[in-house]
Amino acid sequence: MKQNKSSVTALVSAFARAYHSQYDSPKIFNDDVAPKLITPQEFADISRNMVQGIAFFNPEIAERYQDDPDAILRWITQVQLSPTPLARAAYCEAIVQHELELGLKQYVILGAGLDTFAYRHPELREQLEIFEVDAPATQAFKQQRLSDGQLAVPGNLHMVPMDFTGGFAYPSLLAQGFDPEVKTLFSLLGVSYYLTKEENAHLISALFANLPAGSSIVLDYADERLWEEQGLSGRVGKMVQLAAAGGEPMQSCFAYAEMEQLLAEAGLLVYEHLSPEAIQERFFGNRSDDLAAFETIHYIHAVKR
Repeated sequence: MKQNKSSVTALVSAFARAYHSQYDSPKIFNDDVAPKLITPQEFADISRNMVQGIAFFNPEIAERYQDDPDAILRWITQVQLSPTPLARAAYCEAIVQHELELGLKQYVILGAGLDTFAYRHPELREQLEIFEVDAPATQAFKQQRLSDGQLAVPGNLHMVPMDFTGGFAYPSLLAQGFDPEVKTLFSLLGVSYYLTKEENAHLISALFANLPAGSSIVLDYADERLWEEQGLSGRVGKMVQLAAAGGEPMQSCFAYAEMEQLLAEAGLLVYEHLSPEAIQERFFGNRSDDLAAFETIHYIHAVKR
C-alpha cells in the first residue's frame, strides 16, 4: 500500500459488501453495516467509475446494456468485485462462531480495512476480544468513517495501527491488551496476494511462535494459475491489473502443497481447505444471478498443533 494513503482495496471491498447487502438476493453474506462506512458520494463515485469502465471489463456487456447503467453496475459487482469479499467473509465468520464453542477468546483481523464484525455482533462483547490490525492511514480513515456514521467503538474492539507487511510487531498488540496465553484466531483475508512468499512465511511464523495449541488462522490465497488463468470474462487477469493500478500489486501465488508446507513450518496443520470448486458449491450454488466463485482463489483454516 502507498505510504500514508488509505487502502483502495479496503474501500472497494466495503463497496462490494454494501452493494450486496442492499441489492442482491439471496444473501451470501449480509453486511448491513458496510453502507454506513461509505458516504453516499463515495458510493455514487465508485458506481459511476465502474459503469464508465465497463468496456475494460467486458465490451459485449458494454454494448448490450449501453442504456442501462444499473444493469452494468450489477454485472461488474457480481462478476468482478463481490464474489471473493462475500464468500471469504461468510467462511471466516462461520469459523469464528464454531471456534467460540471450542473456547476461542481472541479474534485478530489482519488487514482489517473497513471490517464490521464487531459492530454486527454486540452479543459477543463479554465473550470475545477483537483486534483490528491495519496500516495507520487505513485505520485513521476508518475511524473518521465511524465518527461520520455515528458508530461507537465497542468495548471489546481494539484498533492496532501496524504495517505488519514489514514484520509483525507483537508489542503493539500486547499494548492493546492481547493475551498470548489464550486461544486465538487470526484472519488473513485479502492480504496474502500482496505479500511475497517469504513475507507470508515470516508473518505466519511470527504470529504463532508463542501461542497455545488450538489457536488458528483463516486465510485466502491465489493458486499457481494466478498469472495465466483469465477466468470468466477475463476477470482474474483484470483483478491483477486493477490491483497494480491501485498501487497494491499482487506478488505471490501458491500451489496447495506449497501453502501446506509453509503452514507446517509454522507449526500448523490444515484443518480445512476449500478449492474454487468447493467455494462455488458451498456459497454460490443454485443462484440465478452472475455471482460465482473466483477461479484461482482458495480458503484455508489451519490450526496450531
